Amino acid sequence: MTQINVNTASADELDAIPRLKGHGFEIVRYREDRGAFTALRQLEEVPGMAGNADGLEDSLTI
Repeated sequence: MTQINVNTASADELDAIPRLKGHGFEIVRYREDRGAFTALRQLEEVPGMAGNADGLEDSLTI
């Protein structure tokens, strides 16, 4: 599986990952407001993502 860069992906690309479905918009908005992610664990700070970021290392990259 090809990894998607969380700092460059569109909301639709992020929503295509089953565990992120419905969160793509919030992830992009968070990134636009606060700048690029430096670690995948920062996804926990995105509204609605608390507890959902573990195990995404196979699908996402920075």
